[in-house]
Amino acid sequence: MITHPRTEELVQAVAIWIDQIRPQLDPREAFLARVAVNVLSVVERELTLGPAADARARAALADLLGHGGDLTELNSELCRRIREGDFTAESPGLLEALRTIAFDQLSIDQPKYRPEGSL
Repeated sequence: MITHPRTEELVQAVAIWIDQIRPQLDPREAFLARVAVNVLSVVERELTLGPAADARARAALADLLGHGGDLTELNSELCRRIREGDFTAESPGLLEALRTIAFDQLSIDQPKYRPEGSL
């Protein structure tokens, strides 16, 4: 059976190759290569962590709003309802849902981020 590399493996291979040639580049190109590697790292994390983060966000928003739906639609509805005053910081479950969603997104975008007071 023929198997082919998964998308995240291809992204990782390109990032490794860029890192291998980076020392041979002039300083400006080396910097841009480093930026490209960082972007590819975010893409890789989005591919590997994104589906589970989206599922948790969808579940948290569905629980909060009382119905299911598409993640984009649920997020838009929550934003609208916050603007309209239906949800406030005192609304049960709101801050916990937002915290879960934010930390999942941070684990993809900024994996080294640690909130104040954490180890």
